[in-house]
Amino acid sequence: MKQVLRHIFDRKQAYSRLPLFERMRNERIDPHERLAFYPCMAPFILSFGDLNRFVLREEQASDVCQEMVNVHTHEDDHHWPWYLEDLTKLGFDVDAPGSDWMRFLWGEETIQSRILFARLTALIKGTTGVERLVIIEAIEETGNVLFGDMLPIAEALEKRIGMQLRYCGTYHFERESGHTVGVDHTALSRIPINDETRVRFIALVDEVFDMFEPWTHELLHYAIAHPVTVQMPREPAEVHVTRPSVRPASAPMPLAACA
Repeated sequence: MKQVLRHIFDRKQAYSRLPLFERMRNERIDPHERLAFYPCMAPFILSFGDLNRFVLREEQASDVCQEMVNVHTHEDDHHWPWYLEDLTKLGFDVDAPGSDWMRFLWGEETIQSRILFARLTALIKGTTGVERLVIIEAIEETGNVLFGDMLPIAEALEKRIGMQLRYCGTYHFERESGHTVGVDHTALSRIPINDETRVRFIALVDEVFDMFEPWTHELLHYAIAHPVTVQMPREPAEVHVTRPSVRPASAPMPLAACA
């Protein structure tokens, strides 16, 4: 598995050099403008909780790897309210008829944000627990690039607006980087796999990164097409989410059983 994790790292490094992230790191651009893509993320970000709840998770896990996947999904399925909070705090939560919002969310400018969810669902369908661990690890690293580049922008904007940005800032980033599918990289790297399995896992990693790249280009195109007109943010109402309790794993099997 070590070679698979190395491949994820290599793809992450290439992913971090995409134009969207180069723009986000460009300090000559106003911090608010560097997040101009934020509304365009909505379809995928709001669907990501469902990807965890209904696609990745299997409540009747058949092995320890799927149990690990389940633990991860319970950690990741409730972040979308923070996205909505920051949408308001950043001044993007404009008053508009519901039909206008629906045209935007299902319109031409957000196609990649919608289709990314569908492509990941198709990729995950029929996979084993250990394959899902690999897919999750790749997804997590795409997020690590995005949220890592958001951090300094969020810090600058928090000083400007006088409010914490829970999705864009350290609150979210620490929760994302604080877990790696329930185990650390060392434990994951110890899962034994043969050459044929390694090739299949690397192909899964490539598919994940190849799916996310068009999404970044859509976000960049949106940001350039819609320069920020800053509005006075208002304090959003707290969004409450009822989370299911995580069932304790019973008699976990050794990691080798996942392969």
